[in-house]
Amino acid sequence: MKDRKIYCMNNIAEVGTDQFRKGYTLTKDPEEAAGILVRSADMKEMKFPKGLRAIARAGAGVNNIPLERCAEEGIVVFNTPGANANYG
Repeated sequence: MKDRKIYCMNNIAEVGTDQFRKGYTLTKDPEEAAGILVRSADMKEMKFPKGLRAIARAGAGVNNIPLERCAEEGIVVFNTPGANANYG
């Protein structure tokens, strides 16, 4: 399987990123990212890397992601409502 690079725009807990399946690794270089994890960073003015395939929002909303531009560029966007909740 090809190694897919994931770029985190915000701090994402290692307990989450350690769950990546084989073939997915973190990168510090957004230009080599196939996927981006984002929480609160504003992506509306961001230039997307050529190989970007997906953006995952760690949380419920997607108001910080330019959905129309992503659709035009063929980038899948999804969110994870409840994924960042603390259950006690």
